[in-house]
Amino acid sequence: MQKQSKTALLILAAGIGSRFGGIKQIEPVGPNGEIILDYSLYDALRAGFTKIVFVIRKSIEAGFRQKIHPKTVKQVAIDFAYQELDTGLMGFSLPPERQKPWGTGHAVLIAQDKLFEPFAVINADDYYGPSAFAMMNRHLMSLSQSRTKDYAMVGYPLANTLSDFGAVSRGVCETDSDGYLKRITERTKLQKKHRGATFTDDDNTERFIPGDTPVSMNFWGFGPDIFAYLQDEFQQFVTQKGGDIKAEYYLPFAVGGIIAARLKKVKVLLAQESWFGITYKEDLPIARLAIQQKIRDGIYPAQLWK
Repeated sequence: MQKQSKTALLILAAGIGSRFGGIKQIEPVGPNGEIILDYSLYDALRAGFTKIVFVIRKSIEAGFRQKIHPKTVKQVAIDFAYQELDTGLMGFSLPPERQKPWGTGHAVLIAQDKLFEPFAVINADDYYGPSAFAMMNRHLMSLSQSRTKDYAMVGYPLANTLSDFGAVSRGVCETDSDGYLKRITERTKLQKKHRGATFTDDDNTERFIPGDTPVSMNFWGFGPDIFAYLQDEFQQFVTQKGGDIKAEYYLPFAVGGIIAARLKKVKVLLAQESWFGITYKEDLPIARLAIQQKIRDGIYPAQLWK
């Protein structure tokens, strides 16, 4: 086993992008064809991450590899894990009707043979910002050096994560007085409103969530000890729900179980930047404008990979 002295970044890029209508992970947003992932890689390298592992599907591998800039490959160790419907089912028979991926918890689990050090998890098509990577890497280094045993999550104000072009799902976070995560409640069909968002609960009543409420955008920090827990939990999941062709094993659900069992504490690191992503086609020009502004502000060079 490798010595736990460095930090890795696990990037989830196997999503189909059905709402977007294509492989949204490789749509250009920068002035020289850069994709959102380029900016995440740039920020991760600046923050001190030393290894990158991508979770992808074989069907997008060729196009995805072409989008990874050669200079990135020279600066950091890169590896791949493949999330397919029949990957890591531990003896469970794949239902023939199954088309939907098994979820983000499964995506992390299948990378267990690639990661032996503390690692962060992000989505490939989301912009998180430089300070988010810096905060997370500092926390993971503390975990690596045994100065803490806590996992971590980067949280964003809800108002900074909403789309003007349709409803979104967000993991709404509740924290204790010391800034540790107590629980995450998945809220679907969140509609942007003045100073927050609304959703309809199980009683068909419209509820309002204030815009400063922290939400999870799937930026997590773990030690490699999480894999044993995910493996046990995913085995239970496929045994109990594997026949449901739409059921997914979500990473926030797994983390919630860890917290409820008091196995680990999860520190919430509050982001300084606004998050943005590409959920709908209409989000793409907004993302491009946001990158242009960050270049004008000096956060990124116009030529990202010189």
